[in-house]
Amino acid sequence: METTARELGIRLFDLLKNVRVIKQRRADERPSVPIGMVGMLLQIEQRASGCHARELASRTGLDPSTVSRAVASLVSHGLVERRADPADRRASWLAITPKGQGALADAHGWYGELLERALADWTPGEVAALCAALDRFTRDLDVALGTNDNLEDAR
Repeated sequence: METTARELGIRLFDLLKNVRVIKQRRADERPSVPIGMVGMLLQIEQRASGCHARELASRTGLDPSTVSRAVASLVSHGLVERRADPADRRASWLAITPKGQGALADAHGWYGELLERALADWTPGEVAALCAALDRFTRDLDVALGTNDNLEDAR
């Protein structure tokens, strides 16, 4: 298992490097969403009625101060709005704006085109196998890290 774990670690490092390059390239080509914020915007969108920042922190595994800065950036770009929470006047609901919806649709298209190019020589079975393996791997990592309770709601 040691050789396999080492090889997997190298592949994960390569994957993370590519993810950073993808984020930067997307930000350079389509600056409508600040770099690294597409995932946060997607998390807010997944809750049709909106969500609290503390819920975002829990679902993403990020520090509340990091989430607060990300939300402030999304609000300043007009992609997310804060609404008063009728049940708790001290808190606010976060909701995606129409501009945010448009930016997400653009992001989905951009990422979709990139994945289509990257997987052009793959068979549908190979793509399905990759999806299944990644799903299992991330779930097993969640369990190993003890984070599966927080992340289960995000899926």
